[in-house]
Amino acid sequence: MLFLLAFILISLTFISADVTEVSEPEAYVVMEADTGTIINAKNEKTRMNAGYLSKLMSILVIALHIDNGELSISDELTASERVNGTKGSVIWLQSGDKLSVDELLKAVIIGNANDALTVLAEAVSGDIETFVMDMNAEAFELGLRDSYFVSPYGYYNELEYTTAYDIALVCSELSKYDFLQPYFKTWRDFVKNQQVELVSENTLTRTYEPHIGFKACHSEDTGFFLAEGGRNSNGNTFVAAVFGAENEDISFKKGKELLKEAFSKYRVVSTEFPEEMLVPIKVKNGVESAVEIGIKEQGSAAVPKENKTIRAKVVIPEYITAPVREGQPVGAVAFYNGDTIVFETDIITKSAVHKLSWSYVLKQTLLKMIEK
Repeated sequence: MLFLLAFILISLTFISADVTEVSEPEAYVVMEADTGTIINAKNEKTRMNAGYLSKLMSILVIALHIDNGELSISDELTASERVNGTKGSVIWLQSGDKLSVDELLKAVIIGNANDALTVLAEAVSGDIETFVMDMNAEAFELGLRDSYFVSPYGYYNELEYTTAYDIALVCSELSKYDFLQPYFKTWRDFVKNQQVELVSENTLTRTYEPHIGFKACHSEDTGFFLAEGGRNSNGNTFVAAVFGAENEDISFKKGKELLKEAFSKYRVVSTEFPEEMLVPIKVKNGVESAVEIGIKEQGSAAVPKENKTIRAKVVIPEYITAPVREGQPVGAVAFYNGDTIVFETDIITKSAVHKLSWSYVLKQTLLKMIEK
């Protein structure tokens, strides 16, 4: 009986371990949106097909054009023949239908509508093929080194891939566009004169209080995926990406767990360095003996809440040699949380200093003689 009991307990242990392993998503990451600080991650840079989640890259390209003034929310766009026979989620657009950018964005962000995305993509880039090239170009500019997009829609294609980390970067950018927030925060709405209902697959839009966006999706080929963002009362924004969950409940649960961990354990602190502490740096062989220096950019860092302070380390040379350009990097300041660098920026010159020459010396000598 003792042997039998031990066997049952061991079997239950293995079963429990198997369930836990199956329940864990294939990859995930949570990061602070402004600094890109990773709070927690698993396989975050493993390339996978993320299905319709890649549509967030399409939305970002469209948002950039709206932000640049090349497209307006109030603009009315006309659907081309390419919307006819669109696969997947649609709002049943026909060639010649006219909708505002506002309604089209609603349809894409809330209802995942592919025909609405076709109209927006053609308005931005002229045709779908060019829009896909624009997606990949913008992805590279953003630093997405493990993503390649084949279409704007997120249809399954074995050639297309991205990572949880790259999608989190996309979401971090999307969180900066205030005009997108009403769409991302809406769970249910209507378009086409209230004739077509839109319902978001991301139920966190109505159940998760810190929610600011972004998207939930699933398919038989890829499983369940989530990109979720949250913002607390202090204005701190964290984004999470969950890839390849077994079901919707696991996907949403993991997303909320990751964001809860980030909010409870991390805070965002300023890394501003007082420029008055920087003395002018000496210049050799220059028409000026020294040049003022300053910080290239002030920033912020996400650090664990138990660490109350961060320290700064400044590295600058004793002197530099002319010629000196305005804005030339001459040193660096790094901010440390313990032994970890959390923010680093250049120290630059505030003005140019020309190299000392015989003609300059002669000119200055003559000027002094004239003054006398």
